[in-house]
Amino acid sequence: MPPTRSAKKTFDFDPKEFLATIGEGRKAVASPKKQTIFTQGDAADTIFYIQEGKVRLTVVSKIGKEATLGILGKGEFFGEGSLAGQPLRMGSATAMTDCQLLQIDKKAMTLALHREHRFSDMFVAYLLTRNIRYEEDLVDQLFNSSEKRLARILLLLAHFGKEGAPETVIPKISQETLAEMVGTTRSRVSFFMNRFRKLGFLDYGESGLQVHSSLLSIVLHD
Repeated sequence: MPPTRSAKKTFDFDPKEFLATIGEGRKAVASPKKQTIFTQGDAADTIFYIQEGKVRLTVVSKIGKEATLGILGKGEFFGEGSLAGQPLRMGSATAMTDCQLLQIDKKAMTLALHREHRFSDMFVAYLLTRNIRYEEDLVDQLFNSSEKRLARILLLLAHFGKEGAPETVIPKISQETLAEMVGTTRSRVSFFMNRFRKLGFLDYGESGLQVHSSLLSIVLHD
């Protein structure tokens, strides 16, 4: 007996194709560098998937102090808090580079997660990986020196240790932003960056910051 149309559709579902194409409840969004994608307090009714570029996530306290929560790149989601019932955005998202995003309506995302097991498996694996990253960030903050924390953040931004070839060049990022992520002062970040450059761990170029794998020695050194 041939498979029904709905069964065949489920069997042929490709998560990568779903995230690479537009369709019902999905649309392509181009965000130029420095453009705000959403702001803290906006209605949380969509999820974003990064097809190209880098996005900075920030949060502002009641007294107006801003903190960088993370910098995400190609193949990552953000704004997924809406799936857990968050009515408003808990932070803001800004394009660090020219970005190509897929904007997915909450309803379309929920439907795909319920209907397509391959997609839900992929999304859960992504969330678990990100949760592990947050735990590692916490341990890093509690036990490691600011020099090690800075080195680790630079390596993560360059995708060392992730699938595929590392992006040795990081788009231009301010020392203020790095200081927020490390949890130290801009002057300390400046000191360590100059030290890393003198040791040959990184170079400054027109396209951004070039990170060398030798920077791992700072993270691995006890």
